[in-house]
Amino acid sequence: MRVSSGAPNNANDDLKALIRTIPDFPKPGIMFRDITTLLLDAHGLAQSVERMAAAASGRVDLVAGIEARGFLFAAALALPLKAGVLLIRKDGKLPGATIAEDYALEYGTDRIAMHADACTPGANVLLIDDLIATGGTARAAVRLLRKAGAIVTQAQFLVDLPDLGGADALRADGIDVTSLVAFAGH
Repeated sequence: MRVSSGAPNNANDDLKALIRTIPDFPKPGIMFRDITTLLLDAHGLAQSVERMAAAASGRVDLVAGIEARGFLFAAALALPLKAGVLLIRKDGKLPGATIAEDYALEYGTDRIAMHADACTPGANVLLIDDLIATGGTARAAVRLLRKAGAIVTQAQFLVDLPDLGGADALRADGIDVTSLVAFAGH
């Protein structure tokens, strides 16, 4: 179930219908795509995981989930893929030795981290998050994983906001990006 940015995919309209849109959150002009309504639907959640697992290619050693909603999908996908789960968190949230990566925000910077020993060099890692918008966090996660020696060639998202360019930015970094649904706008 590959959805390229902005391409309609009638096969996943059932999932798209389960995602609530909240206008003007967190600020005026933003159309917030709330996946909690999909998570409440057992069939919708199961179908999301099944379709994402089917879209994974090749051997996957670890599924890396970006905090926090990415953790839900990473854990669920790791089971059918027979892979482990690697947590990518905001800096300062993990105990023990970590490695980190900075990335730009609209105003300032942020930092994500992972355990220094979470990934052996050469591990095939699938990056997962619930939504891709501008791609800043996902691109930083790819850099972080690669810094640890991971082979990262694919990333999956439940939702893509193609107008914001994040999926295209990841593709420019050599990542095969898939999503189940896309919403126009931001």
